[in-house]
Amino acid sequence: MTAADNAIAVPLPSLGDAVAEATITRWLKAVGDPVEFDEPLFEVSTDKVDTEIPAPAAGVLLEILEPEDAAVAVGAVVARLGVTAPADATSQTAAPDVPDVDPAPAPDTEADTRGDRVEKLPRIRRTIARRMVESLQTAAQLTTVVEADLTALAARRATMREQTGTRLSYLPFIAVAAVQALAEHPVINASLDADCSEVTYHGSVHLGMAVDSPKGLMVPVIRDAQTKDVVEMGTAIAAAASAVRKGTIRPDDLSGGTFTITNTGSRGALFDTPIINQPQSAILGVGAAVERVIPRRDDDGGLLIAVRTMAYLSLTYDHRLVDGADAARYLSAVRSRVET
Repeated sequence: MTAADNAIAVPLPSLGDAVAEATITRWLKAVGDPVEFDEPLFEVSTDKVDTEIPAPAAGVLLEILEPEDAAVAVGAVVARLGVTAPADATSQTAAPDVPDVDPAPAPDTEADTRGDRVEKLPRIRRTIARRMVESLQTAAQLTTVVEADLTALAARRATMREQTGTRLSYLPFIAVAAVQALAEHPVINASLDADCSEVTYHGSVHLGMAVDSPKGLMVPVIRDAQTKDVVEMGTAIAAAASAVRKGTIRPDDLSGGTFTITNTGSRGALFDTPIINQPQSAILGVGAAVERVIPRRDDDGGLLIAVRTMAYLSLTYDHRLVDGADAARYLSAVRSRVET
């Protein structure tokens, strides 16, 4: 019986309901290498995520059927495993000794002489680049900004920490306020079809949370965000961010969002003009919470000068579907919730 007779086929497994194919980016084993059950065998990339695929059985890698950079359909066989090594990997004729010869140095390129470094753009970065350009070419994007007073919210956070020991950033509070306001402004939680002929108003809020990672920006989705309180929202955000940074996030966790929040304030940015995650109609940017001296009026009209905790909230929206007044009303609804 030959090794091929008892070979185990290695298919590309399902990567989620929304994924039909993936690109093999790297083989982690070479032909002839031993492989343990569930040991990472190769890496794949989809439009949403890079992930490792484990071996379905223990054995020896007999054959690689799909090379790196090949696009493969889910279910297609990409390799074969066996209990013995392939003949050419175990019984090779010894090559005659030849003297070592140092290769001639390659000529310096222009980049070498300038000290520049040229690298191939990672696949996930290429995907991000393509999607950002497609989004800007698809939607008429405009950004509206409001300033929110988070002083009362800061006091609520401190009280919660003292009473329950729960430590939360401002983000879960703002996320809950943003989700609640969507119920009053459904056009912000909507999607326009490619022909601009139909709009879908989503009955639930599947909240995308932009997460920075060493591989690039990813947007895991928190399902049915409208059912979560502040503590549950904080837990869900932390779990999603952890999965992204550990590389355990799956393609299904990155699809199906209806509205997105990006927290650029976590890196100190005051505000930005985020790009819409297509086909959603809007994305909310949360700026850094900073203390500033703010003039105010008391009930009698007198001038008060106080230090307040302030943050900018910026909403980029698809002007094909959302008008400026709609965006302003939505932001005002979010602001009123975080200020009280």
